[in-house]
Amino acid sequence: MTGRAAAVPEAGRLQSPARKVVGPLLRGLWSAKVDGLEHVPTSGPALIAPNHISFIDSIFVLALMPRRTLAVGKAEYMDSWKTRYLFPAIGMIPLDRSGGSSSDAALAQAAASLQQGDLFLIYPEGTRSRDGFLHRGRTGVARLALRTGAPIVPVGIRGTDAIQPPGAVVPRPFKPCSLAFGPPIRTEKHDGQEVTRALLRDLTDEVMYEIGQLSGQTYRDTYGNEQPELQKQE
Repeated sequence: MTGRAAAVPEAGRLQSPARKVVGPLLRGLWSAKVDGLEHVPTSGPALIAPNHISFIDSIFVLALMPRRTLAVGKAEYMDSWKTRYLFPAIGMIPLDRSGGSSSDAALAQAAASLQQGDLFLIYPEGTRSRDGFLHRGRTGVARLALRTGAPIVPVGIRGTDAIQPPGAVVPRPFKPCSLAFGPPIRTEKHDGQEVTRALLRDLTDEVMYEIGQLSGQTYRDTYGNEQPELQKQE
């Protein structure tokens, strides 16, 4: 992989105390309901793979997880005093995209985090759904699972698109949401197999099917960046 990822040794150092404050707040203001946390491994690496319907999704996932969970974010967040220390402290690893493609850098950082035993949040769609459909998954989640041996935990998020719809600056209170965690998808059955495009696509499609079962979304076999609304903005 040619991309570089900025390492932050203390990423997530405030996640545990922040979770104790933010978790009850989310449950109170938005009646956030969580099901299936028993499917999240209590130790060792795993990929946490949700659908993505709102900017606020990551806050809900990171705040309601039972243990430290990391994710990559734009390095530009490090330019603002408002987010320079907060975002890394709650689990964001800023992504330096100057040395190669952002996708390669993100995969490199995710692999490093998984190899040290962390949970890692990744959105298989690669972007937010603005039309309500579940879109075709990018194969990075499958590539990481096969490379590291980490299981993939599918997650279905519901309701956050009403809390903070596209374009909304401030979340709307008192609207319910839920996160449902499904049984881990393991890759041991593929040990020793050549990692082909077909294998990556089959595993990714399996992940997207399970996410769809949990989120209740209708699947559309197009990538998220092919949504008409996004194409108009480009």
